[in-house]
Amino acid sequence: MQTLTGYLKRQSAERKYKAFLAAGNPPWKAGYDTHKVRSITAAINDPAFDPERLAKDYGWRLDERIVEYPWLLSRLPSGPGRMLDAGSTLNHTHVLAHPKLVEKSLFISTLAPEASADWQRGISYVYEDLRQSCFRDGYFDYVACISTIEHIGLDNTMLYTSDPGKNETDRTGYLACIAEFRRILKPGGTLFLSMPFGSRANHGWFQIFDAAMVDDVIATFAPAATRETIYRYLPEGWTVSDRASAKDATYFDIHKQKKYDADFAAASRAVVALELVAHNLGGP
Repeated sequence: MQTLTGYLKRQSAERKYKAFLAAGNPPWKAGYDTHKVRSITAAINDPAFDPERLAKDYGWRLDERIVEYPWLLSRLPSGPGRMLDAGSTLNHTHVLAHPKLVEKSLFISTLAPEASADWQRGISYVYEDLRQSCFRDGYFDYVACISTIEHIGLDNTMLYTSDPGKNETDRTGYLACIAEFRRILKPGGTLFLSMPFGSRANHGWFQIFDAAMVDDVIATFAPAATRETIYRYLPEGWTVSDRASAKDATYFDIHKQKKYDADFAAASRAVVALELVAHNLGGP
């Protein structure tokens, strides 16, 4: 009976997926999640993926995870190491199965428990405020914080927790988070960080970072080396961009907007991806 139930669910999901494609990939409609998972899985496992050059029509009508995950996993070194997923964005089966994550000692730190927890894989889960991490100095080789710091210090009660104390209006709280990442990274360790980029805006439950805010992030971390990539969503899909070209980018908020915009953006219209390397001992 369990097998039959599973079969019927898979058949239903496949029908919804085909209908979704036939309708022109409308974001967040039935079938979107299947399309997103399949697209991300293909991208992160493509050895030819180049984070500095995206294919034509790449990620058409998909949200920013289609660029953030492949960027991270193409830049993350292979081999062992202690790694923190700050914000739990990696906590999905199709992402955690990636060989570069499987070979890491992975910790996931997020604000509150979630429905999914792959502790059987040896992943350690911690529930905390990232501005006050429980980890000791220099504990991690790598910290990945994917589309999380834009929520720090703002209203996290809409999606992430029912704790009324997490409904805040601290627009610069993310800087305390960045300082903590620097503290818990080993000398020479790397922070992989991404957030919405464009025209500065506070949406209450998250904010869009402009160039000045990004510079504040970099200055707070004070890296030995910085690598920055800007991705921009256009009507035909995602492309590699730059600060000047993406400075007016905005956000489609499915939680508040009833109708699609003309470009059918699913969420962010631009993201900035930063690779920040901590100084070795003896450096600033």
